[in-house]
Amino acid sequence: MTTTTLDIPAPDFTAPLPPRDGDRVIQFRQALREAMSEEMRRDHRVFLLGEEVAHYHGAYKISEGMLEEFGDKRIIDTPISESGFAGLGIGAAMYGLRPIVEFMSWSFSLVAADQILNNAPKMLYMSGGQWGCPIVFRGNDGAGGQLGPTHSWCVEGLFANVPGLKMVIPSNPYDAKGLLKAAIRDPDPVFFLENERLLADRAHVPEQEYYIPFGTAARLREGDACTLVSFGRPVHFCLEACDELAADGIDCDLLDMRTIRPLDIDSIIQSLAKTNRIVVVDQSWPFSSIASEVVTQVCEKGFDHLDHPPVRVNTEDVPTPYAANLEAAYLPNPGRIVSAVKETLR
Repeated sequence: MTTTTLDIPAPDFTAPLPPRDGDRVIQFRQALREAMSEEMRRDHRVFLLGEEVAHYHGAYKISEGMLEEFGDKRIIDTPISESGFAGLGIGAAMYGLRPIVEFMSWSFSLVAADQILNNAPKMLYMSGGQWGCPIVFRGNDGAGGQLGPTHSWCVEGLFANVPGLKMVIPSNPYDAKGLLKAAIRDPDPVFFLENERLLADRAHVPEQEYYIPFGTAARLREGDACTLVSFGRPVHFCLEACDELAADGIDCDLLDMRTIRPLDIDSIIQSLAKTNRIVVVDQSWPFSSIASEVVTQVCEKGFDHLDHPPVRVNTEDVPTPYAANLEAAYLPNPGRIVSAVKETLR
């Protein structure tokens, strides 16, 4: 084993609760900011670095106000050199600090692949367990709305193959805060993948402190017709599809995985035992995707529960289109998800 576990307090509930009258509702970007700020107040070793995170308040205004509170020793603007500042963060983590490295886009993390894939995840193993690399890499992942082929990478299928790292992909503000706080405390490298199209989403986020342990899926819909498995932005496409299917009397069990490394395969198999059908919805390309891994584990561990072959809904196997209508068709949209679920019921 090349990763360690973290003992953190569990939340009182595993899925986001709908807001009640008087509850606080904040944006996804605010939830991220609160998570970082709370952990920076708690631990002086935590600091943030990346392009435009300080004086410009972040390209997406996630770090707005943090420079004023924490100063330029802990909120650090970097040159446009992902390999350089990723390596700086890794060195700081090995020295005992707790860096948060922001990539403006995970598409740009490819420039730092040697640092984040060949160095950070392997430190614990190569040192014989003497020291690890407690660092969080975070930023925008996936199609952000007409950003074209080179700025719309979904890196999870590519990066999750590497042992020694953990990968988090939240779908809502509540999860974003609880998971990011857990990530900052984690002793291992954590890849925290956000989506630009979700940053303005608003939801109930409690003011009291809470953490969400890794490897715990959230059940967002209850049903026995088919198990739907997803994470990140496609969860919202699944919710739309569930509403459309429910109108036809088809109720799905929808699981938001939250983290894909570790993967809560036990919750998937438990749901499959009830529904006997599964559709995995993934925003990355189909070949060697996270959906491929989920389907493989389902066949290995839950084959006897299947009444229909597992079905994957991925992005189309082409570079991300620029045109808005083509991008929408390329993504795992609600229409494709509805068709996939109905296919399992034939």
